[in-house]
Amino acid sequence: MATPIAPTPILRGEAAKQFEEYLNSPITEEEKEIKERIRNKRDVPMFK
Repeated sequence: MATPIAPTPILRGEAAKQFEEYLNSPITEEEKEIKERIRNKRDVPMFK
């Protein structure tokens, strides 16, 4: 039987502020490159 998933923790205080700032900040060149690699990855199906 599967293990139950724990509830998502609620961010409060300084952690919440930092997370909100991170979400509102523009993405870096490194993040752009990672997104581009993911977008262009070659998907090879194992089973047809």
